[in-house]
Amino acid sequence: MLSVIEQVPQLILAAVETTPLLGYGAIALVMLLENVVPPIPSEVVMPLAGFLIQQGKLEVVPTVLAGLLGTVLGAWFWYGVGRMVNERRLERWLHRHGRWFGLRPEDLARSHRWFNRHGVAVVFWGRIILGVRTLVSLPADIELMPQPLFLAWTTAGSLIWILALTLAGQALGASYGRVMA
Repeated sequence: MLSVIEQVPQLILAAVETTPLLGYGAIALVMLLENVVPPIPSEVVMPLAGFLIQQGKLEVVPTVLAGLLGTVLGAWFWYGVGRMVNERRLERWLHRHGRWFGLRPEDLARSHRWFNRHGVAVVFWGRIILGVRTLVSLPADIELMPQPLFLAWTTAGSLIWILALTLAGQALGASYGRVMA
């Protein structure tokens, strides 16, 4: 899994070199996978995209929209999982198979506690918090949060996160390569 994660920047760079449109698609796909398979870090993907913006290879708005689309679709995947299974079954599944996704039953319990304590606002803020970002979708559906409300809060919180990471990568400019080394 680690070798796949290390190849993500090369995948995005190769796609962008082929055509910016393919680069945007690669960003969307990787951000979707980042939400479905958490070990892929958005903290690498979106700053790289910002660096590519700074280099003139991508544009800000399509890059942010690609990252946002992938993120929201990935969050929506976990929301759907929450609808299909109950919390106890999901916890057992995470105990047996969660390591393949970088998730533990404790992560689900933590996101559930956050949701119960803070309500729908946790969907917004949870999109920005490492370790909660992926699993915040599950208790949202388990707690029967309406899907349009979930998508609105997820999109808003994810937009802030993606924009901040993208602009950070853009601001790093030529120094981005030293950060990645």
